[in-house]
Amino acid sequence: MLGLLLLFSACHKEESIYEKKNTDELVSPALTMRMFENFELKSFSGIVEVYPCQAGTSVYYGNYVNGALSVFNGQYTVVNGLVSGKYNRELMLPVGEYNMVYWGTPKYDTPIFEAPAINHPGLTRDMDLSKKFFSLHKNMGDTTYMPTYDLVYGVKEAVVGTEDLQVALDRVVAGVSLIVKKKDGTPFSGSVASVKAQIVGIAERLNFYTAEPENTTKTVQFDLTASEDRRTMSNPTVMVFPSSPHPLLKLLVTLKDGSVYQVSQPLQSPLTANTHLTLNIVIEKIFADEDSGNFTINDWNETSETVDFSVIGRKV
Repeated sequence: MLGLLLLFSACHKEESIYEKKNTDELVSPALTMRMFENFELKSFSGIVEVYPCQAGTSVYYGNYVNGALSVFNGQYTVVNGLVSGKYNRELMLPVGEYNMVYWGTPKYDTPIFEAPAINHPGLTRDMDLSKKFFSLHKNMGDTTYMPTYDLVYGVKEAVVGTEDLQVALDRVVAGVSLIVKKKDGTPFSGSVASVKAQIVGIAERLNFYTAEPENTTKTVQFDLTASEDRRTMSNPTVMVFPSSPHPLLKLLVTLKDGSVYQVSQPLQSPLTANTHLTLNIVIEKIFADEDSGNFTINDWNETSETVDFSVIGRKV
């Protein structure tokens, strides 16, 4: 795991000129992480970033680095709930009450999208995190956006000097997997150069302090990959921000002659935080000049849904 999109790299690099303290005036609290997954509370493994705020507020306090108060938040590698490894940026804070905001990326045991991205607002001292956002990152060359990281979040008051940092994290993104097959089980034609999926109605951003999604109007796009025998087109799980009530699924098929064909259909249910939606898509045929046939989706996320599409034969 590369960590939470290297969030710390987006911080303003302003090694602090603020007040300095001797190390004996500072405390580095121990850290214990858990997360909710499939309705169970489990030990967390992954990268966690901790943003200390002033007690009872969403105003960012900062962190002491080399005895000087800086904008650089705490960052930890966590294995089975406990801090592990040498390459952590520990919190060093004066004794007192803080409001801790946590963001992290879990270690994932199954294949996920390899190139997620996100925009970080950067950090400054006394910044109100409730007015800042993590936002989608645009794909190059068009108006669509990239899938995001697998993000978990939590917020909890803590008294540094008298208690450890313990929090249960919640996943705040949805996972989406597509598996596309032909109805008769035959391979996709060699004339199919690529297949892209788009999901329209994804939130543009998550609030830094509350993790609440906003502006569910954006389109996330990602590629599907053909299996060796070309009998399926699929993607590793992509992570997206939560969606509008009925996000629109689009498939765009590009042929080797450069022509592009598309079908689309709203999904019956929203993509909500901490859900993983698998779409099993069956295509009867791909026509270049006809507009008839069936396109079936079996969609499950504790429940299932079936949607009839016309054949992919509508040229874009």
